[in-house]
Amino acid sequence: MFQKILIANRGEIAVRIIRACRELGIKSVAVYSEADREALHTQLADEAICIGKASPADSYLNMERILSATIASKAEAIHPGFGFLSENSKFVEMCEKCNVTFIGPSSEVIHRMGDKQEARKTMMNAGVPVVPGTKEAVFSAKEGQKLADEIGYPVMIKAASGGGGKGMRISRSAQDFSDNFKVAQQESVNGFGDDTMYIEKYVESPRHIEFQILADKFGNVVSLGERDCSIQRRHQKMIEESPSAALDEKLRKKMGEVAVKAAKAANYESAGTIEFLLDKEKNFYFMEMNTRIQVEHPVTEMVTGLDLIKEQITIAAGEPLRFKQKDIKISGHAIECRLNAEDPSRNFMPCPGKIEYLHLPGGNGIRIDSAIYSGYVIPPYYDSMIAKIIVFAKDRASAIAKMRSALGEVNVDGIVTNLDYQYEIINHPVFLAGEVNTHFIQDYFEHE
Repeated sequence: MFQKILIANRGEIAVRIIRACRELGIKSVAVYSEADREALHTQLADEAICIGKASPADSYLNMERILSATIASKAEAIHPGFGFLSENSKFVEMCEKCNVTFIGPSSEVIHRMGDKQEARKTMMNAGVPVVPGTKEAVFSAKEGQKLADEIGYPVMIKAASGGGGKGMRISRSAQDFSDNFKVAQQESVNGFGDDTMYIEKYVESPRHIEFQILADKFGNVVSLGERDCSIQRRHQKMIEESPSAALDEKLRKKMGEVAVKAAKAANYESAGTIEFLLDKEKNFYFMEMNTRIQVEHPVTEMVTGLDLIKEQITIAAGEPLRFKQKDIKISGHAIECRLNAEDPSRNFMPCPGKIEYLHLPGGNGIRIDSAIYSGYVIPPYYDSMIAKIIVFAKDRASAIAKMRSALGEVNVDGIVTNLDYQYEIINHPVFLAGEVNTHFIQDYFEHE
C-alpha cells in the first residue's frame, strides 16, 4: 500500500480523498493555488504545497508543477479527483515516465476512451449497442451533411474530444446542418484544440443512465448499479439518484452486464462509468465512458455501502477486488443535489464571494460533501459547485422527503446559490412521478 498520496485537485473532492487516505493510514499532500491558500483541503492534508497563481493553467492544470510537488514531497501516487487533469492522457504518460502511480487507468486507455469516436468504435467492435452514427471521424460540413442525410434527421453533431456540452449541436434538417456543424467544430477547436467531429442519430427525450464499474489489474470487473443523471441544464448535471425509477431488475441486470462488457473491451482498471442513453421504448445506447471518479459517486456509495475512493486507491496499489458481482446488493434509494454559487435569476451567473454564515444539514441518512466554511471566500476562478447534499432512505419517496427537509435547512449567507431552484425541481410533479428525461429543465423551467 502507498505511504503518501498527492491530491492534484481542490475543493470538496480533495477533502473527500484526504479523508479516505486518513482511514487507510496514508499520508496526504495537498496542492493549492495562491487563491486557495485558506482552502479547507490545505488545512486537512498532512502537507500542503503552493503550485502557482490563481489561474488553473498556472496551478491545477500545470503538469510540471504538480509532478515537481509530487517528487519533492516523496509521494508515490497522485489522485486526480475529477476535472482538471483527471482525464488528461499526456499527464498520465508523464506520471508513468516518472514512476509515479496515477490513481486511475493507463494513459493509453484514457486516450482511447477520451476520443469519443475511438470509444464508439471500440464499443461497436465489442458488440455494445451504440447510437447509430458515423464510425470514422468527420472534418468538413460537406462530408458531414452527406453522412447525416444517410443516418436521418435529427442528428447530433459532436466534438470527438468534447465534454461538458461543448462542441455539440442538434441539426434537425439538411438546411441547418452546415451552420450547426461549423459552430460546433469551432467550439471544439477553441475548447479542445481539435477539429475532429462525429455525427450520430439524435435520440429524442432520453434518460441519461450511467453505470458505475470497478475493475482491478487482474481482469475482475463488477457493476455497482446505475445512477439516473437526467436532470441536466445545458448538459450539466444538477441532480442524480440511484437506483433509477425507469429500470426494472431485468433491464438493470442487462445494462450492468453490458457495462462490464464495455469495461473489459477497453481493458479498463480503476473506477469508471459507462454512460448510456435510454429511450422511451427502453432501448439503451452507449454514449461515452468516463475514466475517473464522478461528481455523483456518493449516491452509489450510499446504496452499495462501498467507498469508491478507497477502492480506487487499493486497485492502484495492485490489490484485487475483495468482492464479486454476486456480492453487490443495491439497497434503499439515494439522491444528490449539487449546491452551486450561482444566480438562477441572472442566467446562472457565478456568484463568488465571502460566506458570512453557513449552516448545513445533518442527521440520519444525510451526507454533505463540501469544502466551505463560515468566513470562507469563494474564489472566482473555478467551478461554481460548493457542496453536494446527499440523502439516503428506504425508498424513493422517503429519499425525496428527506432531501426536501435537508434543502430546507441549508443556510448560506453572503452569496447567492441555486438552493431554491433545486428545491423547486424536487417538488415538481414530473420529478415526483419519476418521469424525467434530459429535457426536463428545458421543458419545465427555462421558459418561465
